[in-house]
Amino acid sequence: MELKETVLKAFEQNRKAVLYTIGAGVAVLGLGLGYKYIRKPKKLTQVGVVSQLILHPLKSGKGLQVATAECLRMGLKYGELRDRHWLVTTEDGQMVTGRQEPRLVLVSMTAEGGDLCLNAPDMEELRVPLGQPNNNIINCRVFSADIQGRDCGDEVSRWLTRYLAAGKTFRMVHYEPEMKPRMSVKIESPFPADEEVAYPDTAAVMLLSEASVKDLSSRLDKDVTVSRFRPNIVVSDCEAFGEDSWDELQIGSVRIKRVMACGRCIFTTVDPETGIINRKEPLDTLKSYRQCDPSQKKIYKTSPLFGQYYIVKQTGILHVGEPIYKISY
Repeated sequence: MELKETVLKAFEQNRKAVLYTIGAGVAVLGLGLGYKYIRKPKKLTQVGVVSQLILHPLKSGKGLQVATAECLRMGLKYGELRDRHWLVTTEDGQMVTGRQEPRLVLVSMTAEGGDLCLNAPDMEELRVPLGQPNNNIINCRVFSADIQGRDCGDEVSRWLTRYLAAGKTFRMVHYEPEMKPRMSVKIESPFPADEEVAYPDTAAVMLLSEASVKDLSSRLDKDVTVSRFRPNIVVSDCEAFGEDSWDELQIGSVRIKRVMACGRCIFTTVDPETGIINRKEPLDTLKSYRQCDPSQKKIYKTSPLFGQYYIVKQTGILHVGEPIYKISY
């Protein structure tokens, strides 16, 4: 009897603690079961196929088509080359793009045997070491933002200056991982606060469909190609402008999320095959039928929309030929 009374007394003294513990356990179990049955399952719907993967290691330089690429938070990577991680500048660090020097679009950059290789029409190939840790770090301006880059050396400077023949000196810099990036949200307000880029205009990834380019070509006197619009991921097997409504995509193990459309500028009037700028088409035609909703004028102003900017939510490897799935919940 004494033992029984002792146990009952102990229970009475700790009744509240025991009941709280049991109640908390039941609540956690209930929440878990509720989440399991209330949460809508993820649904994947195929919307297209990856037809091309394109890196532009040098900002405004020639695109490099690859069969497979790493998709990282700051864009595509192929071997030692990363998308838009090299930049041509003036001597005082101001960026130079195809808007100012259209013939930059004919400069190709590859990597081989630890060397960076530059090629352009009527120029001998230039090879310099990929890593030049003793070179100066240069303060640069990309649009209105400050950023740094490792100078690629006098030999590269002379090569670019001779090729562009613009009566002034050019240099090239390389963005390295430990350098401070630009914040996408300071460029375009719809981006999340933690998104970072090196030398791209705005986003880590730009996606465009072949059908959208075909639709534009049907309205022009002369066809244009995907390369004029400089996307990273090109999509086939879809309708024109289908990409406008793909908010979240799964490609293999990679998951990307749409942030905003790509507002187009005068750079689209540079022919990627000749390096000649006409300052008219296809931009004028795009303006005639690809304007934003009036409620978005604050973001896009008068720029026509063509292609979509995405951020990388889950990194991984991309392959040409992979199906692209729209994620819905």
